[in-house]
Amino acid sequence: MPYRGSGPAIEALIAGQIDFVFGDPGVIPAVRAGGVKAIAAIAKQRLSSVPEVPTAEESGLPGFAFGNWVGIFAPKGTPKGIIDKLSSAVMSTLAEPSIRARLIDLGVEIPSHEQQTPDGLAALQKADLEQWWPIIKAAGIKPE
Repeated sequence: MPYRGSGPAIEALIAGQIDFVFGDPGVIPAVRAGGVKAIAAIAKQRLSSVPEVPTAEESGLPGFAFGNWVGIFAPKGTPKGIIDKLSSAVMSTLAEPSIRARLIDLGVEIPSHEQQTPDGLAALQKADLEQWWPIIKAAGIKPE
């Protein structure tokens, strides 16, 4: 059954209406509160927010890992000076200790300084496309 976001899915899981979810970082507070049990993190390494949760690979699913990331994009042709200003603002915000602590508490894995740059985001996006595009094509998945 599809849900409109992780919140309703987690509520259904806690209520016993469903048996499991593939959750995003929004599930971490429920894990910490003991309302749900995390079986595995679908990441290449354990999450710093819940280091006691093994990765899927550690749980017997080799190669079963993918990342969840957020990027800020601007229209094509945006002047470099504006891109640089936006990038600098994001990077300085992510460097603030109180913001970092809050994001980590919410289960967000903060990328390295190099990955926070426009070039770093472009490299991440390119790597994801190279990894997932053949799988999407082979499965015949079409945009809806």
